[in-house]
Amino acid sequence: MSDAFTTRVLHVSSGSRERVVDLTGDCEAFLREAADGRDGLLNVFVPHATAGVAIMETGAGSDDDLLTALHTLLPADDRWQHRHGSPGHGRDHVLPALVPPHATLPVVEGRLELGTWQSVCLVDTNRDNAERRVRLSFLGH
Repeated sequence: MSDAFTTRVLHVSSGSRERVVDLTGDCEAFLREAADGRDGLLNVFVPHATAGVAIMETGAGSDDDLLTALHTLLPADDRWQHRHGSPGHGRDHVLPALVPPHATLPVVEGRLELGTWQSVCLVDTNRDNAERRVRLSFLGH
C-alpha cells in the first residue's frame, strides 16, 4: 500500500444506550503513525445504517444536548415504518440523514486542523448494536 493512502478500522463499543463517543484521540493516534508530519485529509467513515459522525464540542453537555435534540427530531416511538428491533428503532435508520456517516477533515503537518472546542465523535442512537466499526483513512503527500 502506498504511504500516500493509509486506512485502519477502529472497533468501538458504544454499549446498549445512546451515546456520543469522542474519537479525537483515536484519530490523532492514527495520524501520528499514518501522516508522519505530512499534510492531507482524514476521512472518518462509519459503515453502519444507524450511526453517524459529528464534529462538535464534548464534555460540556453538548453531547447530551445533541442526544436530546435528536429525541425531539426523531422520537423513539411507533411512528416509524421501519419496525424491527427495539421500540422506535426506525428512527435510528433516519439518523444518518441528519448526522452523516462520514466526515473529511484537513490534516496539516500531521495534525488535525480542528477548532478549539471541536472533537470528532461517533453518534450512536441504536441500542440494539453495541459494537461499531469506524474506518479512518488518511490521504496525504
